[in-house]
Amino acid sequence: MAKKIMIVEDSNTIRQQVKFTLSKKGFEVIEAKDGVEGLEMLKAHADVAVIISDVNMPNMDGLTMLENIKAQGHSVPIMMLTTEG
Repeated sequence: MAKKIMIVEDSNTIRQQVKFTLSKKGFEVIEAKDGVEGLEMLKAHADVAVIISDVNMPNMDGLTMLENIKAQGHSVPIMMLTTEG
């Protein structure tokens, strides 16, 4: 069974590029467009192995989502990704 990775990114272009790259390597990829949706997706997919998240997003940024995930007791590794300089 392929490891499941969640991408949380508001840019559709970046999200699709990351998904394409990971899918080619055999990972199952689920997507969320912001931190609020990311938290909802994590509830629905408790078997997520890694989360790759943007920092700045509408509704809930990546750092706030990270705080919420840790406060809920999840221990999933999270990598922060940003296109800002």
